[in-house]
Order: sequence, then structure tokens, then C-alpha cells
Amino acid sequence: MPDPVHIRREILERLLDEARRNPEIECCGLLAGTGGVITEILPAHNALVSATAYEIAPEELFRLFRHLRDSDLDHLGIYHSHPATDNAPSPTDIARAYYPDAAYFIISLRTEAPRPVRAFEIRDGVVMEVEIVQE
Repeated sequence: MPDPVHIRREILERLLDEARRNPEIECCGLLAGTGGVITEILPAHNALVSATAYEIAPEELFRLFRHLRDSDLDHLGIYHSHPATDNAPSPTDIARAYYPDAAYFIISLRTEAPRPVRAFEIRDGVVMEVEIVQE
């Protein structure tokens, strides 16, 4: 089982706010922090403007990673929402999991979702759910 991911409670709340802000498309962005604790959310524009997929344009991704480097923050996670489906990784999410050391957070807007925010480790096509520890 993978190590738990540590995240500030207010960041979890902001993830839900991001997903609710524009519920007809998937929101997306990066998560960062220091000492293994996620303390920052870096929202990005979904270049696909899609309800079923997301992509951060390369120039925006470079800008976000430059910000992380300039701010001495570690890249700890990536997030996106599933506006109308369960918050488990889709086949596309698994195929495009290019950062094996990052936790992949998926937000569900479904009212019946038992856990509206879930995190996963995705390595070489293998998905394992990660425990979220609120700080």
C-alpha cells in the first residue's frame, strides 16, 4: 500500500470549490508543498474544455513548474474533477499519468459520492488508492 498523502484541510476545501466553480467541465491543476505536505493549489485552465477529459497546455504547465521552482515548492500532486462520474481514474487518466511520484486527486461532484475527494498513485498503469491525511 502506498504511503498516505498529507494535505492541509483548506486545500481540500479549495479543491471542491474549484470543481464547483465550473461544474460542466473538468477542473485541473497542480498541488505543491514542502516537507511532504500539500499546502498550495495551483489551478490551471482545462485546454480541452471538456466534461470528460482535461489537459494543461504545455506553456501553462511550464509556467506552473517555474513558479514551483522559484517558490521552493515540491510538486506533490495533480488534481482534476469528474463532473458527472465516479472519482476513480478513467482509462485516459491512467494512460496520461506522466508523473509517477505525484498523487492524483480526483474530485466528484456527484451528491451520492461517499468521498468527494480521492487520491491515487498511478505507476506504469497500476492504480492504488492513497489515504488522504488532513493536516
